[in-house]
Amino acid sequence: MIDPALLRENPEAVTRSQIARGRSPESVDAAIAAEAQRRAALTTFEELRAEQKAFGKQVAQASKEDKPALVAKAQDLAQAVKDAQAASNAAEDAYRAAIDGIENIVLDGVPAGGEENFVTLREVGAVPTFDFEPRDHLQLGEMLGAIDMARGAKVSGARFYFLTGIGARLEIALMNYALDTALKNDFTPMITPTLVRPDIMAGTGFLGEHSDEIYHLADDDLYLVGTSEVALAGYHRDEILELPESGSLRYAGWSTCYRREAGAHGKDTRGIIRVHQFNKLEMFVYCDPATAEAEHERLLALEEQMLTSLGLAYRVIDVAAGDLGSSAARKYDTEAWVPTQDAYRELTSTSNCTTYQARRLGIRHRQDDGGKTQTVATLNGTLATTRWIVALLETHQRADGSVVVPEPLRPYLGGLEVMEPIT
Repeated sequence: MIDPALLRENPEAVTRSQIARGRSPESVDAAIAAEAQRRAALTTFEELRAEQKAFGKQVAQASKEDKPALVAKAQDLAQAVKDAQAASNAAEDAYRAAIDGIENIVLDGVPAGGEENFVTLREVGAVPTFDFEPRDHLQLGEMLGAIDMARGAKVSGARFYFLTGIGARLEIALMNYALDTALKNDFTPMITPTLVRPDIMAGTGFLGEHSDEIYHLADDDLYLVGTSEVALAGYHRDEILELPESGSLRYAGWSTCYRREAGAHGKDTRGIIRVHQFNKLEMFVYCDPATAEAEHERLLALEEQMLTSLGLAYRVIDVAAGDLGSSAARKYDTEAWVPTQDAYRELTSTSNCTTYQARRLGIRHRQDDGGKTQTVATLNGTLATTRWIVALLETHQRADGSVVVPEPLRPYLGGLEVMEPIT
């Protein structure tokens, strides 16, 4: 959630952020009113409780003749205290619901507007050209014996697939290359749970308007994650962290991810661009809020390093406020060129969630030896995922359907330089 002090002291900033996101500013007014009601209800409860405590002493000191009447009044007062406590609890719940409905405050410079209002920060690398008609990734994958969509659908339904032979090897190579990159940059590797409790899913901000995209196991009341960000955010729930000298705790979570893609009917149904299950290596950082923006640029640089090293042309976009998730204060997407679509398509994203997630999950760090604490900032960024195979196959294809293996991946494939068709 947002900082309650900001809501009290600078509601105009909160309102501006909500408007930039395309949200109603009435949510801010509702939260301010809910806080006023919460404070009033709490004051009433505390005053009655103080009165009850003082009256209890009066009853204890009363004479035998006066005590029955005082006891009756004490009972009435006890009921009033009980009612006031219930009202205070209800006001607290209403306030929490109201403030939880306000999304993270977007950072200065984030473009206003919706999905189409992003700003392109840079385009990197030469868009590939061919002296033949390029094949799409599914054609290439089938020729290489790398992707089997038909049997994926037979076993699990639409938007499922098998990576077979060189396809399976290619994904493992990509993920291991990403993991080695993370290790060289002070990330601790993690293999994370893919089922999480509702409070963890809600704490990271994923149970908002896009909750229909998440798989829920009703009998167990557990959610399948769409990113290891969720488990990594919950890893330090309700803890006070001792940040290292570098100033940041950095984790790299390798997990299978699941998404219902509820709002994507008829979109990207061909191949493995938009599927229900995939693998991903996600970077996740806890840091002092003062260093969060610098850490965000660091995550973006690592994503760009990966893309450049694999010979992919890409662009970096500053995502508009209305297209941000509720937790993100700023998000950069890196989109690789997909030749057969004649377009850039998202491969990675990195978000600065400032203190929004950590405040909901109760994660703080010690600022000094005196023991003073403050809420940490959290950030995330994707270093590799199954979708990268789309851009790799299409970018590095040759006329006969073979595909050149980018040099950084060759050591992970036994020195293989070219993936050859088998059909």
